[in-house]
Amino acid sequence: MNLDPMTPQARAMNSRRDFLTTTASGLGMAALGSMLTEDGLLTPANAATANANPLAPKDPHFDPKAKACIFIFMAGAPSQLDLFDPKPKLNEMNGQKLPESMTKNVRFAFIKKDSATLLGSNRTFKRHGECGMELSDWLPHIGSCADDLLLVRSMHSDQFNHHPGQLLMQCGRGTFGLPTMGSWMTYGLGSESNNLPGYVVLNSGRGSSGGATLWQSGFLPSTHAGVLFRNQGEPVLNLKNPTGIPEELQRKGLDVLNQVNNQRYEEIRDPEIASRIANYELAYRMQSAAPELIDLTGETRETLDMYGVNRAEPENVGGQRGKMGNTHESFARNCLLARRMVERGVRFINIIYASWDHHSRIDEELSYNSHVVDQPIAALIKDLKQRGMLDETMVVWGSEFGRTPLGENRNENEAITGRDHHPFAFSMFMAGGGMKGGQVYGASDEIGWGIAENPVHVNDLHATMLHQFGMDHLKLTYRFQGRDFRLTDVGGKIIPEWIS
Repeated sequence: MNLDPMTPQARAMNSRRDFLTTTASGLGMAALGSMLTEDGLLTPANAATANANPLAPKDPHFDPKAKACIFIFMAGAPSQLDLFDPKPKLNEMNGQKLPESMTKNVRFAFIKKDSATLLGSNRTFKRHGECGMELSDWLPHIGSCADDLLLVRSMHSDQFNHHPGQLLMQCGRGTFGLPTMGSWMTYGLGSESNNLPGYVVLNSGRGSSGGATLWQSGFLPSTHAGVLFRNQGEPVLNLKNPTGIPEELQRKGLDVLNQVNNQRYEEIRDPEIASRIANYELAYRMQSAAPELIDLTGETRETLDMYGVNRAEPENVGGQRGKMGNTHESFARNCLLARRMVERGVRFINIIYASWDHHSRIDEELSYNSHVVDQPIAALIKDLKQRGMLDETMVVWGSEFGRTPLGENRNENEAITGRDHHPFAFSMFMAGGGMKGGQVYGASDEIGWGIAENPVHVNDLHATMLHQFGMDHLKLTYRFQGRDFRLTDVGGKIIPEWIS
């Protein structure tokens, strides 16, 4: 039968013919590519030509030292002066005003310059480990890991408000619409997990001001966005089948959906359609893998106690803390889940805990938060080390900026009990992943106002982290809107002193 090529019947026949010759073969090649890759017969480099998993492992630029990253993000900005950076001179000058020349052109979030005075710390600092690293009395467990820690006391940022600062730390710039660290890592390296996302986010506490913008994929394909996991109940919302829908029916429906999506992809070649297909398939595989992941019944009692999974929330917790549920249990579970994710091949895990925004009641609030995180973080580092995983797993602890050596004085409150935002000098620490532990790098000045030695910009941190994963930060780029973007924007330098 001869049909006019412009008639609806002819278009329908052609569409069906195109489907059989392109889409169906594409599905077959995807399945074949997946099987060959799993059997080691198809390399990640040429797997893309077979429409394979977009998160399949990729070759780095050079031999890596790290294979997975756990980034513990303390949203809200902890006070480095009360936790990591002892300042006897600041204590000596408590209550004194700074010279006007130091604050004249400085923007603060809330401090009133005219009446602001220096605020010393009530903390005592103790030396830990063979390296003698000084840490606050609120961090005894982390102190027990001192010889594995690289403590950086000379971080600085371009941003003094939370959301832009959090974006800078996560995305390399303090603007919207950019990929985060985890997105760049899975884009450059893929993931070794078949049944879990390559980039997972775990939340505890009140929630960060940056929200979901802190795990977005930006202009990268959405397969590289972070997937928010819950540590109890249903791991990912809407992951389960609706009641009454058997697995076979779901599989058949998914196959039809994939065929339709593949057909549309062949027509317009939109990479987001490929991402949609991959996300549907990953969600299907996660239905069995995710519940198994968060089931901790297979962990020993010793391990659960080490992380503090069953710690009770302190009594009479009020204010913001009282609205956050049992954060002690939640954060501890997240740290243990992070180790389990690394074991299952997840590339990047972001543990977010908020909030550390202590403009007031800093002693009470900082004491509480330190107690929440100190034991589980130390347990994570020790657990990774005793399992032989720390060398290839980079653990990073940090925030968007630090806190001022000046006391908070808004609302003309005579009782100065907190600190304002401070981007000019703050602290972070790292462990594992080929980083040289047992050292303190950089220094702030004698009152903690600015950098005195070895300044480290956030982009320098990113460049060095990528280097440990075998990635040249100058070459890890994505072309968008006519220019090549990278995590380190137009800056970033590798810090060789950090590398073991």
